[in-house]
Amino acid sequence: MALQILAFIITFCLMEFMAWFSHKYIMHGFLWYLHADHHKKDHDSWFERNDAFFIFYAVVSVGFSLLWHYDILPVGLAIGLGIFAYGCAYFLVHDIFIHQRIKWFRNANNRYAKAVRRAHKMHHKHIGKEDGECFGMLVVPFKYFKN
Repeated sequence: MALQILAFIITFCLMEFMAWFSHKYIMHGFLWYLHADHHKKDHDSWFERNDAFFIFYAVVSVGFSLLWHYDILPVGLAIGLGIFAYGCAYFLVHDIFIHQRIKWFRNANNRYAKAVRRAHKMHHKHIGKEDGECFGMLVVPFKYFKN
């Protein structure tokens, strides 16, 4: 059980790196055409082409859970749940709190929440795929904690 808990925690933490890496080098790289509508809305739908990345990570999460189910990887469920938990946190922070795709959590009443919003605002200052900054989500550079 301790191994599964450790695998869950490590996976959740590594997902911040994966979010940063895939955002910087994949979303702002060769799959920009899927991510571009997130920076400059060119449609009327609530859904964005960018949402395809959620689907990708959901499939990876389910895949690890299946590896556990079929006794191929004993920590597969913990890894799958770690990916799922990070996806939930990402959705709550990015889509609901920052972009207000669902009108909850409108007020940023603490330093961390304000820093997350500031960092993401700086990321969206660039509408093109070049010259971006702040590609992560939950780990925010210290400079955004300043007033």
